[in-house]
Amino acid sequence: MIINKTKNKIISKEEKRCFNLWSKAKGLMFSRKRNLIMFFDPEEKIRLHNCFVFFPIDVLVLDAGKKITEIKKNFRPFTLWNSKGKGSYLVEMAFSADYEVGDILSFNE
Repeated sequence: MIINKTKNKIISKEEKRCFNLWSKAKGLMFSRKRNLIMFFDPEEKIRLHNCFVFFPIDVLVLDAGKKITEIKKNFRPFTLWNSKGKGSYLVEMAFSADYEVGDILSFNE
């Protein structure tokens, strides 16, 4: 479950979690529509492709404190994207919700 602590709202009740290189590389490819969290230690600049993901997503880059530092809205299938800065977490939202840059999220690791 992902909670937007700033707005006190649940933004995802269930999501896939990606810790290792293989699960991060696969991401949402060839999967049903769902949300996803990627964990990066140490934080890094994030490069994504949306190949073989057949639905648009919102991409949220979070710092170590789980604060949203960057949002890529409507990341379309078969496109590429690079974050402007580094992130400790990446949240891919297949179902749009109430969030904006500066909001703090909460989820279990």
